[in-house]
Amino acid sequence: MTITRDSDWTKMFTRRAAVLGGFQATLVATLVGRMYYLQVIQSDRYKMLADDNRINIQLLAPPRGRILDRFGQPLALNKQQFRVLVVPEQALRVGDTLESLAQLIDLGDHERERIKKEVGRKRAFVPITIKENLSWDEMSRVQVNAPDLPGITIDEGLTRFYPHGEDAAHLLGYVSSVDEADLNGDPLLQLPGFRIGKDGVEKVYDLQLRGKGGTSQVEVNAYGRAIRELERKEGEAGSDVVLTIDERLQSFAAKRLGEESASVVVMDVHTGDLLAMVSNPSFDANAFSRGLTSEEWKSLSTNDHKPLINKVLSGQYSPGSTFKTVVTLAALEHAVITPEQTVYCSGSYALGNYIKHCHKVHGSVSMVRAISLSCDCYFYEVARRLGVDKIAVMAKRFGLGQVSGIGLPNEKSGLVPTEAWKKAARGERWSPGDTLNVGIGQGDVLATPIQLATLAARIGNGSVAVKPRLVRPVLSGDKAAAADDALSASFDSLDIPAPNLAILRQGMFDVVNGPPGATTAMAARLRFPKDDLERHEFTVSGKTGTAAVRGLTGAEREAQKRDPESVPWHLRDNAFFICFAPSAAPRYSIAVVVDHALGGGGAFAAPIARDIMEEVLRLDPSRKPRVDDQIAQNGESHI
Repeated sequence: MTITRDSDWTKMFTRRAAVLGGFQATLVATLVGRMYYLQVIQSDRYKMLADDNRINIQLLAPPRGRILDRFGQPLALNKQQFRVLVVPEQALRVGDTLESLAQLIDLGDHERERIKKEVGRKRAFVPITIKENLSWDEMSRVQVNAPDLPGITIDEGLTRFYPHGEDAAHLLGYVSSVDEADLNGDPLLQLPGFRIGKDGVEKVYDLQLRGKGGTSQVEVNAYGRAIRELERKEGEAGSDVVLTIDERLQSFAAKRLGEESASVVVMDVHTGDLLAMVSNPSFDANAFSRGLTSEEWKSLSTNDHKPLINKVLSGQYSPGSTFKTVVTLAALEHAVITPEQTVYCSGSYALGNYIKHCHKVHGSVSMVRAISLSCDCYFYEVARRLGVDKIAVMAKRFGLGQVSGIGLPNEKSGLVPTEAWKKAARGERWSPGDTLNVGIGQGDVLATPIQLATLAARIGNGSVAVKPRLVRPVLSGDKAAAADDALSASFDSLDIPAPNLAILRQGMFDVVNGPPGATTAMAARLRFPKDDLERHEFTVSGKTGTAAVRGLTGAEREAQKRDPESVPWHLRDNAFFICFAPSAAPRYSIAVVVDHALGGGGAFAAPIARDIMEEVLRLDPSRKPRVDDQIAQNGESHI
């Protein structure tokens, strides 16, 4: 009996030991399997997770591409800049350090408050930018006094720089900090201090100029403090953008305008290349790059000469008598008057209840003489015979009433009115008086300076509807010439009969070169010396224009003639001059608009055009070798 019980107990113990051993074996196997899974199968994953905690990958901003003129001269580039940083944990007292630093560089109360807020938000070892774009003298003063400035360091970087200051600011635009509205998922836009194009060429070609970012792998500790850099891959610099602009002409035109509120456009009549495009007054794009002060912004935004507006593209003006070129061609095409027929100018023109005035009594004038004398009465009569819709069709053919296509921001289309337009826009019928106003380029007609330069270029070209071009491909030698030929061949035909064009050109020639008393722009005559055999035979053909900004009574008109300076600046007439040269074989066109001048286009705009045209013919940029493949080879440095 005892033996049986002992046997049963032994069997039960053996079973329990087996179960326990099996459980332990299963547990050990599970643990071993889990360890194998984690350490072998999942090793790469956990290594990556560990590295993510240990390694911080930072994005590096690439150098921005340059903007070059047609000969490779830089209009926008990058230059070395210095900025001063503070590391709070290394500064004994940040406030005291800032007070000491303020003795060496200009540090306003606003900047101090910003720095103190950042100190409270960020970890103590994270550097905080105090001020950027330090001058060499400021940087030197900080470095010399570094022992007395705990926590202060100088960092080097790149900043956008415009070597010609204000000369091409409206054309180039500027770069500035990224706004929330600019964020589109590009990680570069998240970088502190990263700047993008905000206007002009900088904005339109921002992606091309921006480049691709690099990376820096930095080992950090558990608190995020950088220990060492493990690997660095520099980014890909942005591509250069080559413009058709000739920097020499751009600077010359800007200086020639002086203090005038005015605009100038210079074009190649065959390719449409814009050689100069100046809006005056301008602004310093470098100030936008570093950040405007409140005083600078107030000065720009309250200036009644509108320095922030690109008048070349956004200025819409009644073109005055420059529009008579369009009316002339429309009259010849529709045969409403022959070149030999005359119209009598008594100094005024009556049409029903409408009484219109001319600036002089011209007597009987033919078409060529009417152009050279800019007789309003002649063009009142011609416009009446034509009707506004026929004039509008010709105006559109010469580039008016539509954007130029160069692609810069904020370009206006101007306005070429028609009977249908007035009905749709104002709910009013077209009146005969409206047609008379259009006949002399006033009333509802609006044009931009770039449209006026295009008008002159198409008249000078005479065969194709050349279009303005601002950016050109980088080609050399025969390839560049072939590309220009292909471009010219791509333009639409103007479909203007040669005899009609010859009549208009003769009138425009006489505007400048006619006999005394039969011209309105003798001031535009070129002054090349007789011994300059290459240029002394060159002549300019052009057309003046003067447009009132408001209707004048007879008494006001007489008072303005006696004392133009008594008229407030913003109420004075606008002055225009369009031209092309050389007259016999046109190559260049120019449009000049002077806002609220003290006189007409012949007195104020024509001399400006003359001086610029002389420089254009002297440099002759369209006939000289342009930027070639060497730019790409030499473009390795973007600093």
